[in-house]
Amino acid sequence: MDDPIPTITFPDGTEVPALGQGTWGMGEDAGHAKQEIASLQAGLDLGMTMIDTAEMYGDGGAEEIVGQAIKGRRDETFIVSKVYPWNASRTGTITACEGSLERLGTDRIDLYLLHWRGNYPLTETVEAFETLKAAGKIRAWGVSNFDTDDMQELLSVAGGQNVAANQVLYNLARRGIEYDLLPWCQGRNIPIMAYSPIEQGRVLHHPDLIHIAKAYQATPAQLALAFLLERDGVFVIPKTSNIERARENRGCVSLDITDEDWEALDEVFPPPAKKTPLEML
Repeated sequence: MDDPIPTITFPDGTEVPALGQGTWGMGEDAGHAKQEIASLQAGLDLGMTMIDTAEMYGDGGAEEIVGQAIKGRRDETFIVSKVYPWNASRTGTITACEGSLERLGTDRIDLYLLHWRGNYPLTETVEAFETLKAAGKIRAWGVSNFDTDDMQELLSVAGGQNVAANQVLYNLARRGIEYDLLPWCQGRNIPIMAYSPIEQGRVLHHPDLIHIAKAYQATPAQLALAFLLERDGVFVIPKTSNIERARENRGCVSLDITDEDWEALDEVFPPPAKKTPLEML
């Protein structure tokens, strides 16, 4: 029996599995749709009930894949989607959300994010988010690719304190947020969603990561995911279109890594010694 997936509690008290599923790259090829849907459904069966998507992914195609995967299972799924910055005006955000709802085949999005900062003032986007929340079309809202100064500005805006999460690039090879953004968010109970948690596969070929993983009869991907799950207030959203890989991802929660091996990983993938600009993919 697999160990239970740890949960993270949002500021409003909602509990969500810390290990979810990403969809970046899905919905781009109709020939892959059946496999993508099956993989997401397998993930749901395994308890990875948070699914992250965006209107950007496959020009809405990923949202349609998610919509098909959750048919008949909406109430067990926690859906995250995102609005393009150039759609994030007071009225554009609402229109974009309605488009996402239609593609997802649902009446609500659990967490709706601003994908990255654009030219519209945060006051407009936050006002739109709050309007959507009041209408029941979203349950909560957050941001993505916001650095510490962006978050500070957001909290100074009317309603900005309602931000529920910040989704950023974070993995073993990209630890810059540990210097200030991660502790800043942890101190305010604002969860971090780590996208590209295995650096789109590139980190998995590192010989030291492979060596340490083998000691636990684990894969490098499982160790890379376990590293992130060790952090307080961090969600992890690996993407796969392979059912076996979904099962592999799920197995990461059972790893019990020693302090010595975490220290060994710190030697290979050192934490930041100074502030660096927020990285994006």
